[in-house]
Amino acid sequence: MELFFDQFPVVFQSLNVGFLQTLKLFMVTLVGAIPLGLIISFGSMSRFRPLSCLVKLIVAVIRGTPLMIQLLIIYFFPGLVLDNPIWGSGESGRFLAASVAFIINYACYFSEIYRGGIQSVPVGQQEAGLVLGMTKGQIFLRVTLLQMVKHIIPPMSNEVITLVKDTSLARIIALQEIIWAGQSFMKGSHGIAGAIWPLFFTAVYYLIFNGILTVLLGRLEKKLNYFR
Repeated sequence: MELFFDQFPVVFQSLNVGFLQTLKLFMVTLVGAIPLGLIISFGSMSRFRPLSCLVKLIVAVIRGTPLMIQLLIIYFFPGLVLDNPIWGSGESGRFLAASVAFIINYACYFSEIYRGGIQSVPVGQQEAGLVLGMTKGQIFLRVTLLQMVKHIIPPMSNEVITLVKDTSLARIIALQEIIWAGQSFMKGSHGIAGAIWPLFFTAVYYLIFNGILTVLLGRLEKKLNYFR
């Protein structure tokens, strides 16, 4: 027990640093994937057949393959195959590659949620907007978008919670997120070796973070009840 209390400050500090990296990857992914997913959904619904087919194919490939494989390909392919290590070296390079992989992956998932939300809005409401002299842009912003938000909040919330846990996959390219930090104490980090208990504390970080997100997203959903 005395050894635990001696090690705890070192472990706690390392886990905090790892969690900040996890939190940063989570935020960057959301900021990039939410608007990109909307753009991709427009492409998949485009009346220009070649564009919609191409976008749907890309979405199918991204959704049909593991995120871990995508991380490995995006990080290693430029350097090993093209002989052009565009991500650079060090932690910043690994974070940039992980961010790109996560944004592309989650944008494709979000795009399908957006598409379902947009198509759930009755076409008659859009036609009514045209009759009233509204432009297509005004119809989307004032009619379609507002109703779409209510429909997409529950599935988007599920994806956001999944994203929190998926950030742990970034350790495959040695990004020092929270699980990487916890696991390092099994291998001799900071003079501590063979300690498995830090991994249990990483689960506590995930539980608290997901709990906060669940409460916030639940409140957001309740505030949008007026769309019913």
